[in-house]
Amino acid sequence: MKLTLAAIVASAAVLVGAAPQARQSCAEASQYGVVTISPTTVSAGDTLTVNGDFSCAVDYFGHIPEYTDYYIEVPTNNNGYEPPILLARRTLAPGSTSDSFTVQVPDATYFAGAGYVVMLETTYPVNGTNGIPYSIVGGIETGITINV
Repeated sequence: MKLTLAAIVASAAVLVGAAPQARQSCAEASQYGVVTISPTTVSAGDTLTVNGDFSCAVDYFGHIPEYTDYYIEVPTNNNGYEPPILLARRTLAPGSTSDSFTVQVPDATYFAGAGYVVMLETTYPVNGTNGIPYSIVGGIETGITINV
């Protein structure tokens, strides 16, 4: 079999064109989304604006969220009396890569000095080795100060 230079160049061009999109512009953790809040210091009863950005998750990693759960948590040095507090369970509109909502900070028991975060837990489907989809859950967090 004889390959010409033109055939080699054409084959290389096809392979380069089929290469997956580079992921260098998105942090690895952004595969679950990016969560931001405003304000970052609140008291029970205050209104909190929550934004979820899923651009990198969808466009670079191919993770299309089925569900997004937002919690207030104490991920480290939890005293055992600080269970996660669900702020909202949401679904993205078809084709959307963002989510934004307001929620009232629940009138729960908060502890002075605890390291609170707003956690975004994203559930998305992947195909198993047999082609049947199953769900993966991953999360990302941002800090919040809760006045007690």
